[in-house]
Amino acid sequence: MRMLNTVIIDDEEKSRQTLRQMLSLFCKNVQIIGEAKDVRTGFELLSIVKPDLVFLDIKMPDGNGFDLIRKLNSRNFNLIFTTAFDQYAIKAFKFNAIDYLLKPIDTDELKAAVDKAGKYILTNKTNVDNLISNTLEENKEDQKIVLSTAEGMHIIKVKNIIRCQADDYYTNYFLNDGRRIMISKTLKESEELLIDYNFIRPHRSHLINISYIKKYVKSDGGYIVLADDSKIPVSRRKKDIMAEYLKGI
Repeated sequence: MRMLNTVIIDDEEKSRQTLRQMLSLFCKNVQIIGEAKDVRTGFELLSIVKPDLVFLDIKMPDGNGFDLIRKLNSRNFNLIFTTAFDQYAIKAFKFNAIDYLLKPIDTDELKAAVDKAGKYILTNKTNVDNLISNTLEENKEDQKIVLSTAEGMHIIKVKNIIRCQADDYYTNYFLNDGRRIMISKTLKESEELLIDYNFIRPHRSHLINISYIKKYVKSDGGYIVLADDSKIPVSRRKKDIMAEYLKGI
């Protein structure tokens, strides 16, 4: 059994202690080689030690876990985010985390996450930096996001999203398999997440994947027809912009 040299970065001492005890009891292949309490000490620690696995809290006094990852010149470890706030799930997976654990951490989910990290280390010869590059650049169409609902977390491929539609403070995601998933986030938040993946916003209530555009109809105020035959209105101030944009597709 290969031991996983592991670092815990969390601003709450009680959380670090709880995780340490859980790992000792249920994950015998984990060896803690260091702990840190914030972004600054976490960066210092990761600049010295070379862990296989890092458990990283998101919200900390001097920044967040995403800030810490961005500061690193390279990242040759597997990453598991831990947090009490599920709104960060989508962003966590954009950083190519092995897993995302909500506090209080469930024992079975912890064991599964560590097992996943161990299997990845054994089966992959490519370092994590290359994996991130491939995921975010070369294989952008295979990027996955997490949609959190009352039922649970839905992990879906970005390329399978046809469109998003605002519903007050909620957003409906329409997928190419006919499913509709509603999340408690605004359309603006979804736009910020998807804008780098060929999504455009022709109307204040709609966000669409340009890969599914069938045609643009100028009559009746102007609207776009998508692959699912939905008709998406184009706002008056965006008509000319949309027409020019679609010419270049």
